[in-house]
Amino acid sequence: MSNTVAIVDDHTLFSQSLKNLVNSFENYEVNGVHKNGQELVTHFKANQPKPDLVLLDIRMPIMDGPETMAWLKENFPDQKVLALTMEDDEETVTFMVKLGCRGYLLKDIDPDEFKFAMDEVIKEGFFYSDAVSEAIKNKDKENKLVNLTKRELEFLSLACSEMTYKEVANEMNLSPKTIDGYRESLFQKLNVRSRTGLVLYAIKHRILLL
Repeated sequence: MSNTVAIVDDHTLFSQSLKNLVNSFENYEVNGVHKNGQELVTHFKANQPKPDLVLLDIRMPIMDGPETMAWLKENFPDQKVLALTMEDDEETVTFMVKLGCRGYLLKDIDPDEFKFAMDEVIKEGFFYSDAVSEAIKNKDKENKLVNLTKRELEFLSLACSEMTYKEVANEMNLSPKTIDGYRESLFQKLNVRSRTGLVLYAIKHRILLL
């Protein structure tokens, strides 16, 4: 049986081309194309068959990607969603992952890698692309967690919020310079290179619960 896919993208030419591409893949079939998140929500509310995978753009009118993810997290938290967008800024990537997005791809991705990403999300539950992570290279959960101090865990949790690093420093009653030290220490210990990497690590190891 084919895995069903819903496409949510306001660019008609792109979404139709994407539909043709997905339908050309073995074991995949597009069962819905929606111009924005509100159309997807309407589909879900009408008790129509739910797709196995949603391919979700970020910038859309009426209801954009983050708003759609927030609604799915609240109402259908098990729905698998793969972001497919041109937005590659760290803040957007981090926010979408925190909302439960299972992977984040840029639209210039190679078709073979795109197919692999969809397979991974269907089979394994997530796929972290190069746009997201060089991120989690850590495979040793226990050892990595043992090496984190209580204050580092506190910093990690706050770093995964919407706070700026300056606000984190105020919350922890520490100087910005000390916070910079925590950040660099965690980058080294967890083998990540960005705040996005910290968020992904926290999610993967259930330090941050979605």
